[in-house]
Amino acid sequence: MTDYPGFIAVETGDDNSLPLAIAWALPNGQIKHTLIQPDDEWLNDELLSLGGYDLDELRHLGISPLDVLRELENDHFSETLYTAGVQDDEAALSLMFDDFGVDPFVELAPAANLYPELDAGDWSRARSELFGEMGLEPLRPEHEVQVMLYLHQRLVQRDA
Repeated sequence: MTDYPGFIAVETGDDNSLPLAIAWALPNGQIKHTLIQPDDEWLNDELLSLGGYDLDELRHLGISPLDVLRELENDHFSETLYTAGVQDDEAALSLMFDDFGVDPFVELAPAANLYPELDAGDWSRARSELFGEMGLEPLRPEHEVQVMLYLHQRLVQRDA
């Protein structure tokens, strides 16, 4: 198998809106991920939650949201991307699209939709089990995408 679905995950602060990090899969199964530099307008809230990151870390190691959107557009223009948490990921991407006046160029859908033979609950359980098996953290976007890729490969091989 050489073509994987476009999986995506966005890590947000505790309020589930400020995008802190993002990862997505390429058709060959490679994963792109980066921290996101917070836009100054996002930092006005004193109660802003940066998760486990520090502001300097995000500013120095992160990529500007506009550059993140450009890279995502180059990789997945006009595609459906699959996520484990549609509402959270959609809210974080919407903030980036809206703040930079970019028309959304991707659509998000639940990753479980790729496997109509499975109940959504079965997909979620298998996903959770894989995090444990692989020793990965569900809140880290690159780990989330890695688990979705591995689960996809496992389910496709099982059905072949």
